[in-house]
Amino acid sequence: MRQHHVALSLLATAVLAACGGSGTPGPTVTDSMARGTLLASPPIQVPIPQANGEALPKLEPAAFAAKLEAGSPGITQVTGTPKCALSIYYMKYATVGGANEPATATAAMYIPSGSDPACTGPRPVVLYAHGTTVEKAFNMANVSGYAEATLAAAIYAAQGFIVVAPNYAGYDVSSLSYHPYLNAEQQANDMVDAMRAARKAFPVIGAQDSGKLLLAGYSQGGHVALATQKAMQSTYSSEFKVTATAGMSGPYAISTMGDAIFAGSPNLGGTAFLPMITTGWQKSYGGLYNTPSDIYEDKYATGIESLIPGQYTLSDLFTSGKLPQTATFAKDSLPGPTSAQFAAFFGDGNLIKTSFRNAYLADLQTNKCGANPLDPLNCTPAHPFRKAALKNDLRNFVPANPVMLCGGNADPTVFWVNTQLTQAFFQGKGFPAAALPVLDVDSAVTGATDPFAAAKVGFATSKAKVIAAAQAAGQNPATAVASAYHGTLVPPFCNAAARGFFQQVLAQSN
Repeated sequence: MRQHHVALSLLATAVLAACGGSGTPGPTVTDSMARGTLLASPPIQVPIPQANGEALPKLEPAAFAAKLEAGSPGITQVTGTPKCALSIYYMKYATVGGANEPATATAAMYIPSGSDPACTGPRPVVLYAHGTTVEKAFNMANVSGYAEATLAAAIYAAQGFIVVAPNYAGYDVSSLSYHPYLNAEQQANDMVDAMRAARKAFPVIGAQDSGKLLLAGYSQGGHVALATQKAMQSTYSSEFKVTATAGMSGPYAISTMGDAIFAGSPNLGGTAFLPMITTGWQKSYGGLYNTPSDIYEDKYATGIESLIPGQYTLSDLFTSGKLPQTATFAKDSLPGPTSAQFAAFFGDGNLIKTSFRNAYLADLQTNKCGANPLDPLNCTPAHPFRKAALKNDLRNFVPANPVMLCGGNADPTVFWVNTQLTQAFFQGKGFPAAALPVLDVDSAVTGATDPFAAAKVGFATSKAKVIAAAQAAGQNPATAVASAYHGTLVPPFCNAAARGFFQQVLAQSN
């Protein structure tokens, strides 16, 4: 549930114009059009802006390194110094929505090249799932406008991986009027269709796929990556073979997390995430509500279904009063916060009606889930939100290839318990611990042989800088860390560790 705050640059506007203009859905998709169809060939090569105002078709390694350091001094110590030149392509493809309706979506492809051995010949492919964004115009082809796009390009493509990064149905110029947020089946289908289209595009743009397919995703994308892993080893097993998967800070155990939120432990950013979840599940399955006012207080209910993703940044949504920043529940709603750290999520101007919360809690009391950690989804909730959450909880399969899980134990947005419960479930079902490395970047180095020492030390250093900056500005350090934790502090170190994991698996498989 990554939060993005960077405005869309002129580059993205140019890309959209080249693809039919912002707001123009492009080719009409019909029931007879095959999923994964590449809707425009060749894909558009995206010019990359330079510091001098020029835009070049390719970013050479030294220029990429300079660009990264200018934006975040010292970041190449985490990402690694770029080895490969970067070319970016933008494609549109046919997929489906949450109710299996025909839809279009778009994706970015980052193609490495150069003389370094890591950049030549057939390359492994990282199918990358991005984190939550509230801006409909979000586009992973815009590496100058969005931090996650820059990070994915630097971590993976600049080190020799081809990257395919879907924007998801409902974003950019997708024909779908909503986003099927945290709908495991639809998002896996979307990823599958993006990869199908990319395979059609590779020969056209001169990219060589080695046949090694790696799945990665952060936050919402962590959930998407594991959902795609499940789909590719079952529904699409004849078409795809996954080499390894890295899930980072994902809400895999979403039914348990939902129960915790409604029981008095809301998450940071939840006032934006809950509308995205309820709208996505309502459009996909129906039955969550008759009207939005069944869930939301009247001041927010009108227009909330089309609010996110939409034209506003997260800060705009809060400052304009379209959503409350923290008040998920009414201050007199019971039970109250489970601890002092959750007190801010109970207050005036709250988002969720107490009547809706009460109905949820009544079902939670009667129909508990997760009692057996090896069979956590063996329960029968009656509340429609809890039923939908159970449907999208990923503790219902065992991976068929190595998987890495990464995150931070103090994450206020996607709770660390998601990783703990998923790890316990996989291992309890016989998945070997050696094939399931788990990294808590916010933990102490265990010794000289700790394989994740660099990530842990780097995270601690970054967190210390946030604390020092807050103190110097007379701000609350704990608040500053909480605000930066999920969206800024954790992603570089989890992605760098994921790349190292992928490189290790690839070396062992050769």
